[in-house]
Amino acid sequence: MKNYSIVRIGNEYVVQAGDKSMLKIASRRMAARLVTDATELLDSEPPPPAQTLPGQTVPSIACDSILDPSKVP
Repeated sequence: MKNYSIVRIGNEYVVQAGDKSMLKIASRRMAARLVTDATELLDSEPPPPAQTLPGQTVPSIACDSILDPSKVP
């Protein structure tokens, strides 16, 4: 992340990447820390691909079902 800025708007700080606002936070120090952590993660090597045994399926993060809001207690 080469082009970022932290801008104060009222009592909050907004982290911007390029011209897009990405995050609002109350502390400038925390905003700077989050940008540093994100930069380190983006610059790190990706994890090795998950290996599965024959017959296994890769777990999904997709939702199995969608709840009907009218039927939720």
